[in-house]
Amino acid sequence: MPWRLLRPAGLALAALMLTTIAAGAETGKSSGPSEFLLVAQIVLLIAVGRGLGEIMQRIGQPSVIGELLAGIILGPSLFGWIWPEAQAAIFPKTPEQKAMIDGIAQVGILLLLLLTGMETDLKLVKKVGKAAIAISIAGILVPFACGFALGEFLPDALLPNPQARLVASLFMGTALSISSVKIVAVVVREMNFMRRNVGQIIVATAVIDDTIGWVIIAVIFSLASHGTLDIASVAKAVLGTLAFLAVSFTIGRRLVFQLIRWANDNLVSTAPVITVILLLMCAMAMITHAIGVHTVLGAFVAGILVGESPILTRQIDERLRGLISSFFMPVFFGLAGLAADLSVLRDPNLLMLTGLLVVIASVGKFGGAFVGGTLGGLTRRESLALASGMNARGSTEVIIATIGLSIGVLSQNLFTMIVTMAIVTTMAMPPMLRAALARLPMNKEEKERLEREEFEKRGFVANLERPLLAVDESVNATFAAHIAGLIAGMRGLPITVLHIGKNAKEQEKGRGAEESHEAVVKKAAEAVSANTEDDTGRVDIVTRARRAELGETIAEEARKGFDLMVVGIDKVVAGKDRFDRGIDDIAAQYEGAMAIVAAKGKHLKQPNPDGLNILVPVSGSSVSKRGAEIAVALAQAGSGSLRVIYVATTRDKGAQRGASRGLSQEAGILKDTSDLAARYDVDITTTLRVNRAPEGAILREIDTTDVDLVVMGVDRIQGDHLSFGGVADAVLRQSKVSVLLVSSGDARQASVEKG
Repeated sequence: MPWRLLRPAGLALAALMLTTIAAGAETGKSSGPSEFLLVAQIVLLIAVGRGLGEIMQRIGQPSVIGELLAGIILGPSLFGWIWPEAQAAIFPKTPEQKAMIDGIAQVGILLLLLLTGMETDLKLVKKVGKAAIAISIAGILVPFACGFALGEFLPDALLPNPQARLVASLFMGTALSISSVKIVAVVVREMNFMRRNVGQIIVATAVIDDTIGWVIIAVIFSLASHGTLDIASVAKAVLGTLAFLAVSFTIGRRLVFQLIRWANDNLVSTAPVITVILLLMCAMAMITHAIGVHTVLGAFVAGILVGESPILTRQIDERLRGLISSFFMPVFFGLAGLAADLSVLRDPNLLMLTGLLVVIASVGKFGGAFVGGTLGGLTRRESLALASGMNARGSTEVIIATIGLSIGVLSQNLFTMIVTMAIVTTMAMPPMLRAALARLPMNKEEKERLEREEFEKRGFVANLERPLLAVDESVNATFAAHIAGLIAGMRGLPITVLHIGKNAKEQEKGRGAEESHEAVVKKAAEAVSANTEDDTGRVDIVTRARRAELGETIAEEARKGFDLMVVGIDKVVAGKDRFDRGIDDIAAQYEGAMAIVAAKGKHLKQPNPDGLNILVPVSGSSVSKRGAEIAVALAQAGSGSLRVIYVATTRDKGAQRGASRGLSQEAGILKDTSDLAARYDVDITTTLRVNRAPEGAILREIDTTDVDLVVMGVDRIQGDHLSFGGVADAVLRQSKVSVLLVSSGDARQASVEKG
């Protein structure tokens, strides 16, 4: 159907839906709350909000603006002006009916703050902390002072309780000074400036703004609850908030991670991790309420802790985001729009005051952020971009205004003025920020960092979240534990050590082995931190013993969300072209990426080497690149050397066409690997062996150099048993040094979490 026919059809359908709902509302009128009205309200808010949100995104605006406009359109500002009877029937102001939809909106606030907290990058805040803190303080103080002064001079008619002007002025100051981290982050991300230096400072400053804002709101909420400036209650709120934050970011961080891991690994019900996260959010919200501050602070901190969890964050984020974005956000922001009656702006005095509010909010925030940027060491252009980005109020101001309205600090007219200010400043922010960022030059250091991060985003090792180590009591298992510890220590990944002894007697012996494997992993991981500037070598280790048949044990573990399994058992190969049955059973139950370890040579006597001299064959194929990534990571994690040899098979010839222009295919592939190593500051030696069979070239390189570990990226070949092809089989059987086969596998598919 042509678009010109869809538009009138859509309008007719919308009119029919409104008429039907209005008629049903009139028919269903009763003294008590109506379920029909509740469903009708939700349908309208979601349909109109999501529709306008789609339009806003298409014209370069955040979708939250469309959701706010949906409420304004459905409220007294437009729908109530055109058809007041129908608007009053669908959205009655009876306390019982209003309480039903308000309850959903309040849950929406908590979930929205949970999601905002999950998007908060504390590492980013720490990285640009000094500049961001200076900018945030200046960017809050100036507009806060402006807003507070405005509140002191507001007419008494705009205040619900003129005797409590102090609290209202504090609310005005807060509403004008806090930026919306969600809006800022969305716009910066959509413009691909999230990883630019100035983009990081903008987002980090918005995070600090938001955090300070919720602490201020907590104090003001305490003031409003007591009606006067009660020093004892304020002290309780401030000290309670500080204690809550201190416990949350120390004991709480580890507790949340352990709860998420426990729920994922032990509960068999549907969506156990999501359930635990929601319970944590509610518990922390109740704690903040108990100490005299608003529940939103607890939800926000819960989101930060969940986002800090090193496992399953992507899956959790995707599942929560869909529910919140499609249901709770349109309802909450739609209700905020409904509460704003823009028809009152027909009063010239209110219109003038609203314009003055927008000007004071914009000038105060822009000026404060610009001054803060200058004091924080930014250039003039960077300060302009920062000031432009920090001027968006968006969802944060709406939440603050909603809280103020609900506790009786703000009047209906003042609430409408603040919501109007939030909409205007948010809609002005994207074009201003685009114009400011477009003129920012990129220095060499920033360019190199962005290129490295772009590569890591597509890489295998950089996206690992949770490795599994499957071992028995052999020497090979100890060497595999060392390898796994180096990989986990690179990024502080939590690791599970699974002991897969064959029988009860071996399991009894395995308890001591489990402890030794854990010690090996921990030692290797801590060795990594000695070569880095941070504490990435600290890893969380859990050990488990096999309690069922091997295949059943592996299948059970595979469901828990691992994206790499390192296998180290006594016997790796069996007859000709066959792996041992144990390896076959493991591979049959695990579809993700595997790293099969075969210790040889000196590693049989010294399975915990101080360094590794690694040889990695490359051919340009995706699987060989994965092997090269693992090899570079191992070389970076420990001391030793890295040697790269070019080999090619028939299956790899197609992949070679993408080699660097102006170079031979072989030299281009080696250059790609050299660039990979250079990104991680790893020195390598490259070798070309193009006139020799791949396995022969690899084995000759082993014999003529001092390498002690071969890392090969291999691909699974479909068949009745596990096979990686003739080259891998020949190297595995004939090599005199240890071999690590990194097999292909859909890591994303394998890491889909139960919840």
